[in-house]
Amino acid sequence: MNKRIAHHRRAFLIAAASTVTLSSLPLRALAQSAGKTRIGIIGAGRVGGAVGSAWVKAGHEVMFSLLDLEADKKLAASLGGGARAGTPREAAAFGNVLLISVPYAALPSVGKDLADLIKGKIIIDTSNPIVARDGDMAVAARERGAGVASQEFLPGARIVRAFNAVGFARMAKARETPAAERMGMPIAGNDKEAIGIASALIRDVGYEPVLVGTLEGMGKYLIPGTPLAGERSPQDVSKVAATLK
Repeated sequence: MNKRIAHHRRAFLIAAASTVTLSSLPLRALAQSAGKTRIGIIGAGRVGGAVGSAWVKAGHEVMFSLLDLEADKKLAASLGGGARAGTPREAAAFGNVLLISVPYAALPSVGKDLADLIKGKIIIDTSNPIVARDGDMAVAARERGAGVASQEFLPGARIVRAFNAVGFARMAKARETPAAERMGMPIAGNDKEAIGIASALIRDVGYEPVLVGTLEGMGKYLIPGTPLAGERSPQDVSKVAATLK
């Protein structure tokens, strides 16, 4: 590809990101756009803040969104570079890839409020159904499996579950780990290209992604309190996952 074509392609992606969904853009073009990905964080709390901060340090462009916009602005200002803050709708429009990290009880509202913006987009889903916090809907989600429930709450999205059962403090420091010593990050998904792009972003945070299965088959195990919770080597993640199939 010559420089002029590459320049026009990059300009098109930047201009279009706020008005169109990922379904209308070629994924290979996104992956090759100067090595950067535009990421919207819906729920920039402890997990979203830690993971998003790592992505900014890795050179990606990240928009943080939370109910407290001023807190997001402070976080973005502290990171500089490609960090910025906005509303959930602005973040959803900004990102070619989204990370959703909200209390599970809020997930249906997120899906409804952002329905026109999430359809066709890759979503990294970190949210977990916690019964003590989320009530009866969490009970139902755990019975069906969080992977299945999240797909129902976020219709049309290309979901990859990840970052579900590792402490946020460890996530914030994972990039400092030498490559040969990185911990495994179990992930589940159904879309091959979404898994590939999410995997590259997970490596930028400092983990080695380990695909353990589909949303239906293994998504139910990617929550706290299951055998896949906690940190372990990529090899050990695979071994534990094999016992659950």
